Amino acid sequence: MLAIDYLDKRLKKKDTVSNGDAVSTDIEISIRNLNVSFPDKDGGEPVNALQNINLDIKQGEFISLLGPSGCGKTTLLRTIADLQQPTSGEISVRGLSPREIRLQKKYGIVFQNPVLYDWRTVRRNVCMPMELMGIPKKDRTARVTKMLELVGLMEFGKKYPHELSGGMQQRVGIARALAIKPEILLMDEPFSALDEFTKEKLHEDLLRIWKKTNKTILFVTHNIQEAVFLSDRVVVLSPHPGRVSAVVDIELERPRSLEIKNTPEFNEMVVKVRKSFESVY
Repeated sequence: MLAIDYLDKRLKKKDTVSNGDAVSTDIEISIRNLNVSFPDKDGGEPVNALQNINLDIKQGEFISLLGPSGCGKTTLLRTIADLQQPTSGEISVRGLSPREIRLQKKYGIVFQNPVLYDWRTVRRNVCMPMELMGIPKKDRTARVTKMLELVGLMEFGKKYPHELSGGMQQRVGIARALAIKPEILLMDEPFSALDEFTKEKLHEDLLRIWKKTNKTILFVTHNIQEAVFLSDRVVVLSPHPGRVSAVVDIELERPRSLEIKNTPEFNEMVVKVRKSFESVY
């Protein structure tokens, strides 16, 4: 089924998210006919990174962008975040442009590297974006405490980044992104450099945080099992240039624990996503 046909069919249905809570039928992010090209450094033809992307994302959904290296997953995320400009097409976020949403501080962004400042403690790293926004100190202090409680790092507020494990540093990055009270959380392969044990713990932590905060999450990954475990839907991008080749509903009950990975239902979803992934070659 073509991706655009799939989207039209979905929009005609009255929908609920898979954790059983009612979800608004309002589209939070709408992407239409999006193309992104980059100039060739040698003066040749422009390089097409994304081609004719059409996608709708509802408020509160957990969406994974999945595909091979170089397919444009990060480019798509950056374009939504207003860190990259489209060549053509449009993105609407709550009826506004990505730039307007960014200027309103509605985005929280977590990168593959947490990008923490070595000379700042954990608390001061989390506090930094609020300082730049001019939020009063009393409010900053209370919000930092709340965020550290949320990510399970209350006892490490006075530590410095070099005193933390990789997983703990990434939790600090998540806390910092959430501290500005964003409505949309954009995550670019945040766990790819971590070992499997740490990654699985952070998967559970992220789902707990998502359920508690009800944020819309866009999560870039090249790991099929990670995408299936976390997501409501997996958006599969084709190899260069990136196109939406499939959108797969993850029909697994929530809340999810690691035990679900041992079930036939989970393996069936992994196979379904893998087949859609393989079909792009």
